[in-house]
Amino acid sequence: MKSKILVVDDEPDVLDLVSYNLTQAGFQVETAVDGADGLRKARSVAPDLILLDLMLPEMDGLEVCKLLRRDPKTNGIPIVMLTARAGEIDRIVGLELGATDYVPKPFSPRELVLRVKKRLEERQAASAPRTTFTFGPLHLDVSRHLVTVKGRRIELTATEFKLLSILAQRTGHVQSREQLLRDVWEYETHIDTRTVDTHMRRLREKLGVAAKYLDTVRGVGYRFMPE
Repeated sequence: MKSKILVVDDEPDVLDLVSYNLTQAGFQVETAVDGADGLRKARSVAPDLILLDLMLPEMDGLEVCKLLRRDPKTNGIPIVMLTARAGEIDRIVGLELGATDYVPKPFSPRELVLRVKKRLEERQAASAPRTTFTFGPLHLDVSRHLVTVKGRRIELTATEFKLLSILAQRTGHVQSREQLLRDVWEYETHIDTRTVDTHMRRLREKLGVAAKYLDTVRGVGYRFMPE
């Protein structure tokens, strides 16, 4: 699936140049010609990255950036500032307001595309779930389907392993029995939640000294709690 880039700039030549090069690089491109339009499209099309000009009519890029960062729907989208105002104070203010990167005009289209790819890679890496965990004697490697305690491999069923993996990936967050039934067993209808308790008991028995990381939250469910 193509990554979606929103380009916000009031200069038609810049919009055409950037859109052409991003499209050639395999991206899906949306455009906006002023700050208010850019803000609306950022909220409606959910782009993977925003290229935002600083000097825009009606609402400048700094104000747009500030509003995007205040909105839970858009606060995680990387924002790359595009501007002819290359002064240090502008860069600092932009970065303080939440801009991810800063590209001064005039710019090399090839360099801009490389910057976009780099920022998207960084976002993807940051959002990717962890696959390895080590807590005291317990080591969990999700990608290798491996659990060891004090260096000794622990044989878990597929369900037990998935249960442990989900709890570890959500360390510190309480997971209700109903949520675990949906995420581990993929049950959408009501099933006796004692199924979760039974598997948790077996998992704790197998983990031995590492079972202390599996915390019961009375009346709610379970959570993974490191020491």
